[in-house]
Amino acid sequence: MNSAELALVQVSVPGDEDVPGYMRALETAAAYLPAEQLRLLRRAWAVGAAAHEGQVRRSGEPYITHPVAVAGVLADQKVDIETLVAAVLHDTIEDTPLTRAALASEFGESVAELVEGVTKLDKLQFASRREADAESFRKMMLAMARDLRVILIKLADRLHNMRTLGAQSAEARERIARETLEVYAPIAQRLGMNLIKSELQDLGFRALYPMRHRILDKHIRAQPLLRREAMAKIEAQIAQRLTKEGMGYRLVSRVKSPWSIYNKMRGEAKTFEQVIDVFGFRVIVGKVAECYHALGVAHSVYKPVDGRFRDFIAIPKANGYQSLHTVLFGPYGSPIEVQIRTEEMDLIAERGIAAHWAYKHGGDGPNSAQQRAHSWISGLLETESDTGSSLEFLENVKVDLFPDEVYLFTPKGAIMSLPRNATAIDFAYSVHTDVGNQAVAARVDRKLVPLRTRLASGQTVEIVTAKSSQPRPQWLEFVVTGKARTAIRQQLKQLEHEDAVQLGHRMLDSALEDLDSSLERLPAAQLDAYLAEHRYPRLEALLSDVALGNRMPAQVAQSLSRKDPARARAHHREDRILITGAERGVVTFANCCMPIPGDEIMGYHTAGRGVMVHRIECPNLAEYRKSPERWVDIGWDRVVTGDYNVALRFQVENRPGVLAQVAAAVAKAKSNIDAVEYLERDTNVSVIQFAIEVRDRTHLADVIRKVRRLGVVHGVQRQ
Repeated sequence: MNSAELALVQVSVPGDEDVPGYMRALETAAAYLPAEQLRLLRRAWAVGAAAHEGQVRRSGEPYITHPVAVAGVLADQKVDIETLVAAVLHDTIEDTPLTRAALASEFGESVAELVEGVTKLDKLQFASRREADAESFRKMMLAMARDLRVILIKLADRLHNMRTLGAQSAEARERIARETLEVYAPIAQRLGMNLIKSELQDLGFRALYPMRHRILDKHIRAQPLLRREAMAKIEAQIAQRLTKEGMGYRLVSRVKSPWSIYNKMRGEAKTFEQVIDVFGFRVIVGKVAECYHALGVAHSVYKPVDGRFRDFIAIPKANGYQSLHTVLFGPYGSPIEVQIRTEEMDLIAERGIAAHWAYKHGGDGPNSAQQRAHSWISGLLETESDTGSSLEFLENVKVDLFPDEVYLFTPKGAIMSLPRNATAIDFAYSVHTDVGNQAVAARVDRKLVPLRTRLASGQTVEIVTAKSSQPRPQWLEFVVTGKARTAIRQQLKQLEHEDAVQLGHRMLDSALEDLDSSLERLPAAQLDAYLAEHRYPRLEALLSDVALGNRMPAQVAQSLSRKDPARARAHHREDRILITGAERGVVTFANCCMPIPGDEIMGYHTAGRGVMVHRIECPNLAEYRKSPERWVDIGWDRVVTGDYNVALRFQVENRPGVLAQVAAAVAKAKSNIDAVEYLERDTNVSVIQFAIEVRDRTHLADVIRKVRRLGVVHGVQRQ
């Protein structure tokens, strides 16, 4: 430990008369802690104040007031002493001479680990602010996996920063507010911390759209006297009936926040009057059985709206939220929303993972909200190592923070929750990555459906798999969950790599054969020396680079064989590299001439993109002839798979119904139509271009034959 650290750790703790008001407020909020822990908290403040001495916030206040205020937010949640100490010291490692080792020595390893988990990464160099924020977020999620208290401190830190956002520049206010609404408020909601979520949303909305917030807030406060009287009358009627039933309860009226009203107005295209014209109440009782009793009482006072009852007690939300929700027909033509829950459910709904904090001290173990939070984070981190960048990881997390969920059943009756609009393929990947990779179809309520089918709550879903099946790029167009998207991308990359290795092997072997050599005949030492010289960890990496056009096979072959290229023998037709059409990412079919199986073709090696396949008669090949070293002699294999794009121009009579006749003839030939475009149109004749899919030249000839039989078609031409 250096002298500066030693001096900071050995600071004296002041007496009560020397403690400033902001610290007294924290100690009052933390009065639930025993006396010796309060003394430790004061010591943490003394060390933090000494460490931050001379530092001020943008508002001009001493910097230490910020971490103490963060600890105050957490003290309101009644968290443990380690969390409060870490909150007071959460910026010391980043902004002061104090080190992790010094904190561990003075306050213990747990506090040091929490502070390190919250510490940002601003000292590292990133290409952009977005990338830095994304990497900082990735680090925070990893730290959360080790200790959930990291996110408690981070959310409290963000909440106090939002409360004091006025000192920031306009640009910073907008950036921080947007990040709060897009990431931090949804995380608080995902972890069940409703109180913090609501305040983050309100502050974020006010900072991002100050005029909209001001108008909505004014309208909410200016509710007419008639509405207030109606609210009181409904509350009295429900309370009277609950009392008659002999129930112990708390009845609370609910007021919508500006942010929730704004979202409903925007998302459901409703007016302010339509959104605000809803009465909301919360009934809090002692036991679960009393929740259902209270539900019966509510339904006896006012009639329920059909299809608006939700039982989140039997099927909790993913964040542990439990409650009964029902909507009643109100006496003034306005609906009445009622939530019914126990005291414990209410505490968990408001505080989430911070409710009844039982982490390591004073409890049997984490509560259900904490367990659900751990499982959510574990699921995110399963995909973390597969994502290509921090930005991609952050986007996946944003996707997973959907506020609405669907609840589904496995064939064995297990309940699974997925984001709204999730598809059968999302369900498959949520079961297991291997199930997703091998999925071919799904059975929803015993009916066979495609994998792109969107799921609805209450359905039973079974995935049909086949060992030979593999993910398709089209799946990325309709998957919703980050886990599915990451797994599909990872598998496609792996398949592309395998195809690139195989094609690169064939291309390099062909080039070596020209020099009377082959990969098998090359001395191992010679090959290893080449790989080491060009920093390839394995032969597969070199072969992939060859296929992708980053290295020319002829040049690599010459270096490996150490032979004069003048001795190379001429290519023969049997030396062609044959393709099946299934080579992902390394063989591309040119849009200029659209080759299909059966065409005479030639390949052109493009750096980073692999082999671009052209028809021999393609007019663009004249330009490519200037680089003969990039030409690849290729042909079609005996078995070719897949559908191939081709463009056909039809000269037809210009009269109603002709387009439909041509489209029907194309469909009868079992060809998909991708696009249709009128190229020319006059009084008598039109030229229509169809972009269609065919298997090969034989299939194309069948399409042309069926279209030519139509009397309204005067000519067909392939582009």
